[in-house]
Amino acid sequence: MTTENICILVTIALYLAMMVGIGLRFSKKTNTSDDFYLGGRKLGPLVTAMSAEASDMSGWLLMGLPGVAYLYGISDAGWTAIGLGIGTYLNWLLVAKRIRLYSHHIDAITIPEFFAKRFHDSAHILTGISAAVILIFFIPYTASGFAACGKLFNSIFGINYMTAMIVSAIVIVAYTALGGFLAASTTDFIQSIVMSIAMIVMVFFGISVAGGLDVVMDNANQLVGYLSMIEIHDPTTLTSSAYGPITIVSTMAWGLGYFGMPHILLRFMAIEDENKLALSRRVASVWVVIAMFVAIFIGIIGYSVSKVGAIAVLEGSDSETIVVKLAGLLSTYGVFPALIAGVVVAGILACTMSTSDSQLLTAASGVSENLLSECFGVKMTEKQQLMAARATVLVIAVVAMFLASDPNSSVFDIVSFAWAGFGATFGPVMLMSLFWKRCNKEGAIAGLVAGGIMVFAWKYMVRPMGGVWNIYELLPAFIVAFVAIVVVSLATAAPSAEIKAEFDAVSKM
Repeated sequence: MTTENICILVTIALYLAMMVGIGLRFSKKTNTSDDFYLGGRKLGPLVTAMSAEASDMSGWLLMGLPGVAYLYGISDAGWTAIGLGIGTYLNWLLVAKRIRLYSHHIDAITIPEFFAKRFHDSAHILTGISAAVILIFFIPYTASGFAACGKLFNSIFGINYMTAMIVSAIVIVAYTALGGFLAASTTDFIQSIVMSIAMIVMVFFGISVAGGLDVVMDNANQLVGYLSMIEIHDPTTLTSSAYGPITIVSTMAWGLGYFGMPHILLRFMAIEDENKLALSRRVASVWVVIAMFVAIFIGIIGYSVSKVGAIAVLEGSDSETIVVKLAGLLSTYGVFPALIAGVVVAGILACTMSTSDSQLLTAASGVSENLLSECFGVKMTEKQQLMAARATVLVIAVVAMFLASDPNSSVFDIVSFAWAGFGATFGPVMLMSLFWKRCNKEGAIAGLVAGGIMVFAWKYMVRPMGGVWNIYELLPAFIVAFVAIVVVSLATAAPSAEIKAEFDAVSKM
């Protein structure tokens, strides 16, 4: 192994050791299942903001998004970023404070529990369906994060993909199982800083290697449709095709997903003081917009670096390793640059780990807290609940590692489908639960089921038809779920006076 690779490994090892150390520290403060899943609602505004966005971005930020921009230009990645930016802001503006107040008022610490207590579902039907949705979509989502780690180490060091993926997963599981929500949130905050450093370094280094900003833009301009927001470049034929209004709306629909992301909604529920959410909103919105557009720019820079021959031309899913290739190139400039390259690689790890830890926690809560305790009525002491939570993290991680065993899987594609799944199932139900008093249990159940079914139906039956049907599955599924909630709620009995009184009480807060 070269000196450069050793420097990168040392930096990464120190970073991973710090993450595990944080898990050990917070394990002493995690004594109940409430602490494990929601941190006792003690998050400060900055940690709330940055941990929410770091857990949101995943390996998609420094792998998926630059990879799409590298191959196809700015339209697909750009409209996705615009939709996500709008969705981020609206989620913080509309949902954050309301769900913090409502979940505290009815004493709910997970999303399935919130739905059950919001509609007084003593039969736990909502709990069971919600927990099933979390498992169906979060396990492959977590697997995509593990896969990103495997690709990372395989690309840089030539380490066997499976070995690298499993070791990375073990580290994530270690600090998550030890420290729970507080450890995940604190590490996510640190990881957001590391991610930011990584992106800044890659922008300046990439421009320098490519020969300057003018060269980067000139090279991009030479590709047909590459810098157009209404065309998309085809790297195979070197031509372009129209990126029309339907496609733009479909792509921007990514922003709808935020309303249903459990790991983000839990950050809203966990903030120490709901009055500080305005600060969190500003910090989160500004950071996420800047981070996404810098990631897209890195993809554009990467193309120029390839063109000058500094790195190999990347094709297909290999384009997702563009930041990895740039970091590897940086490491060849000496020991200090190699250490900086290690920070960049740690930034890629941070993207992945910050999402995977939150997903593991949410999926674990769906099993131990919602399915075992509430649906199946398993009686456990507080200590047993905590042990069950940690054991569930381990089991889910093993399943995710199995799903991540294919090194050719696309991080972007997996995240895209899981994002649609949560956005279309939880999103409409969450919005209607928080803002429509007439919404009832039957409507909520209909929304969850209709949204989930439509995601699969559109993805595998309708969208393959192409043409006008080539719409991101989140948009039609979100609309179907929304309509189902309204129609079924109005067609069935109104909520009880007690449920309405709780809704009014929260509205007055």
